[in-house]
Amino acid sequence: MTDFLFDYLPIVMFVTLLVLLFSGLPVAYVLGGVGLMAGWIGIELGVLRAAQFLSIMPRIWGGIAADVVLVAVPLFILMGSILEKSGIAEDLLECLKVILARIPGSMALATVLMGTIMAATTGIVGASIVVLSLIALPTMLANNYSKQLSTGAIAAAGCLGVLIPPSIMLVVMAEIMSIPVGPLFAAALVPGVLLSVLYLGYIVIACRIWPELAPRATVAEMPNDAMAYLALIARGFIPVLTLIGFVLGSIYTGWATPTEAAGVGCVGATALAAMKGRLSVGMVRQVLEQSALTNAMVFMIFIGATVFSYVFRITGGDDLIIGVFQGLGLDSWGILLVLMLLIFVLGIPFEWPEITLIVLPVFYPVVSNLDFGDHLQSAAEVLPWFTMLCAVNLQTSFLTPPYGFALFYLKGTVPPSVTMSHIYRGVWPFVGLQLVCLALCIIFPGIVLALPRAAGML
Repeated sequence: MTDFLFDYLPIVMFVTLLVLLFSGLPVAYVLGGVGLMAGWIGIELGVLRAAQFLSIMPRIWGGIAADVVLVAVPLFILMGSILEKSGIAEDLLECLKVILARIPGSMALATVLMGTIMAATTGIVGASIVVLSLIALPTMLANNYSKQLSTGAIAAAGCLGVLIPPSIMLVVMAEIMSIPVGPLFAAALVPGVLLSVLYLGYIVIACRIWPELAPRATVAEMPNDAMAYLALIARGFIPVLTLIGFVLGSIYTGWATPTEAAGVGCVGATALAAMKGRLSVGMVRQVLEQSALTNAMVFMIFIGATVFSYVFRITGGDDLIIGVFQGLGLDSWGILLVLMLLIFVLGIPFEWPEITLIVLPVFYPVVSNLDFGDHLQSAAEVLPWFTMLCAVNLQTSFLTPPYGFALFYLKGTVPPSVTMSHIYRGVWPFVGLQLVCLALCIIFPGIVLALPRAAGML
């Protein structure tokens, strides 16, 4: 047994981690606990020295606490919380519903569009789904919309925030894969919009084939004249789009780093809440409490994942993983497909932080050496392209039954008449569309790399 642990301690770590994650224990403590226990065993077996093991603390400080890139995470979370609590999202949905009233499935379309716009202001999936559910679902059910279509559209739209920049997940991925955040944000924009377009197309086609899914809205819901339309757009669209323009525009033009842009977003969101007359002491208290709890959870996972990945590497995990893939005799395409399948399967029981902070550090050495020949223009494009494929794939981690977190967020806000069966059946078409988007990004890498190439970021 001692000889087995000496040779395969990283594999034991990985298997132990997967088992304990199903126990329901907090993910951060499981990651850190497995790493610390494996480090102690490694010292006892002579796999690593105590001095190496004690380097965990400075690694946590330098890689997390003192990392200027990760400062953007709390600020983006704060910005999203302000927009949620201030009611700005509610104005936006009302505007979209009226504008699209003549189109089949108009309320479901408005929900997806609102989720797309919200994704460009916050990457908090739980908050987006709760907001969309509380605002859009009662109206759709009151208009006899299919429960499956309604819940599926809400869940899928709420998950766009993990892909469309400025996304917290992309900030974390950029740090793990040693890629600048700016190029990764640019690479995510087209796949994110493509995914939204696929959702919209599916809703329109489904509602034309099966009109009973979404009865048309009445003309009485429409504005009476052009001025009423303009006033509606000015109230619902312009504030949020202006904020998005400041945040993303300052990043893409190079005027601000993602961290600075996140600060601008927080100031802008606060100003919008004040202009709407919704900035109050109570709202600020709720925003700060929600942001603090979310940040604490995220950074505890960062710390636990840093401990795990560090011990995994210094005990020889990188060499073992590379050896396994070499033993399989797979080429770069085979390895890519295996990793995509692994991430999809892990997405069934786990959320993106666990998968991102476990899988990417472990397989980084393998991915760095992949060669796709003429499919990409240069070797420098491999890591950004692979990272974006992972990001698109991880969309499924929120929707795939039975453990998708988006499904639980949604169930917590829907009325008793909407069952988990309705939600499960509603999300499957959108999971299929996510896989279609992933396949398109693999076959046509320009979908991911066109904007970074045009901007000279690669």
